[in-house]
Amino acid sequence: MFKSPSRHLKDTINGVFCCFWEDLGSCTSKNDFIVYQEMFGGRNKLNNANDVNNDKSFFGQPRGLSTLFFTEMWERFSYYGMRAILLFYMYYAVSKGGLGFSQTTSASVMSIYGSLVYLTSVIGGYVSDRILGPRKTVFWGGVFIMFGHIALALPFGAPALFISIALIVIGTGLLKPNVSEMVGGLYTEEDIRRDSGFSIFVFGINLGALIAPLLVGWVGSHVNFHAGFSLAAIGMFFGLLQYYLGGKKYLSKDSLYPSDPIEPKDARKLGWQIGIGVVILALILGVMALANAMTVDNVVLLLSIVAVATPVVYFVLMFSSNKVTKIERSRLWAYVPLFIAAVIFWAIEEQGSVVLALYAAQRTQLHLHLGPLAINLAASQFQSLNPLFIMLYTPFFAWMWIKLGSKQPTSPHKFAYGLAFAGISYLFIALPGILFGTAGKVNPLWLVGSWAVVEIGEMLISPIGLSVTTKLAPKAFSSQMMSMWFLADAAGQAINSQIVRFYTSATEVSYFLIVGAVSIVFGILLLLLSKWISSKMVGIN
Repeated sequence: MFKSPSRHLKDTINGVFCCFWEDLGSCTSKNDFIVYQEMFGGRNKLNNANDVNNDKSFFGQPRGLSTLFFTEMWERFSYYGMRAILLFYMYYAVSKGGLGFSQTTSASVMSIYGSLVYLTSVIGGYVSDRILGPRKTVFWGGVFIMFGHIALALPFGAPALFISIALIVIGTGLLKPNVSEMVGGLYTEEDIRRDSGFSIFVFGINLGALIAPLLVGWVGSHVNFHAGFSLAAIGMFFGLLQYYLGGKKYLSKDSLYPSDPIEPKDARKLGWQIGIGVVILALILGVMALANAMTVDNVVLLLSIVAVATPVVYFVLMFSSNKVTKIERSRLWAYVPLFIAAVIFWAIEEQGSVVLALYAAQRTQLHLHLGPLAINLAASQFQSLNPLFIMLYTPFFAWMWIKLGSKQPTSPHKFAYGLAFAGISYLFIALPGILFGTAGKVNPLWLVGSWAVVEIGEMLISPIGLSVTTKLAPKAFSSQMMSMWFLADAAGQAINSQIVRFYTSATEVSYFLIVGAVSIVFGILLLLLSKWISSKMVGIN
């Protein structure tokens, strides 16, 4: 409706002073912000496009990259630190500071936890695009994460655990996809620093993930679990503090606003959809309670079904959409086997924090003597191997792909090789049990070797998968297709939550052989299908 000039002026002034008192984050519109800047210019050093192009204060990159680098580094520190000790906290006896859950339940909860983190990333993207804008979405995500770690730091048992899981799942879903989007927003499309900027950002992710298990793992094993979780909370606090202070100075004003603000009619529709979803969930849980089936294991099973069904629904919607052209539908068919391959790969790779963590605690020599030197390891510290090998391999693979140029393998071939390496990593870790039995403990180099092999697979699948997802995305579903890549990890970990139940020291050899063989067999099938997949890509290399 058209507003009178006086009414419009009054609304603008209100919006401007809302910006002033509430400090930018509450500006109701971009117009409010522009008027605010003109009236109070200089109070905040938010970048415009020219400022960003000329800013080279962080290793030749925009200063805002430093803010996002340390935000994600501290967030990954808190998450991977917590994850390094959470499994042990759940299944250790109460007398040892744990919760006394069974090993199978603990392993399932760990897997579904990781699945939900990636599942809610889809929601985080929507909240940023339609409601809050990326900067506020990332901030509130960090707040949820911090309070989730604080809940675990308090000695309130299982209720605190489940509250923490809910908070961190929501928080990570809000933060993780949007902080990466904000990195892209630091550069224009023509800025040649863009790729190197993302490389620096990814280094920050792996740096946080590398340090966290070493520090939090040591505190968790030498002091107590709650002290370890406190360290994770402190890490997220530092991340939030520098994000808030640095963001006001160095991040673009555009990050304060949603890119596609939700309309009132859409908001009402969304409200109805959420309400219906809540009612359906309440009915399912009510039926489970009446049937005396309300157990942790059954709730995990329910969530696993949701996580696996979600990408299936996405595919059905895209294939049936009138907005998808014939060529785009062909490319979608090419993406299906690659997506399944990604699910299988992530199912194996993500078992590092579950199955391999159990192997480290139960089957690995943690007290070593190298001559006069005594080395005492914590099982949780092996979680640093994942980011360590990624950091070691990345420069080599980047050089190799450039060196090979047009002679490098196709994307389907890279996926096939990645699955083969994932399978071989499990065949490798099965060898100690085959050669020496499963009663004793083995040299930690077996575990190091297994991680070294599977991370080669990650270098062949993870960055290639991100690239091919963007290339094969239908134009009308470009954002949703990026969500699909997260859903591959969510589905893989959801499957994990059911199959990790079969792992024990007694079943160790058969478990590793079967899971490894499945990955290798599917890799061979993908290799045989590679020509068909490439033909379906229709012009995409």
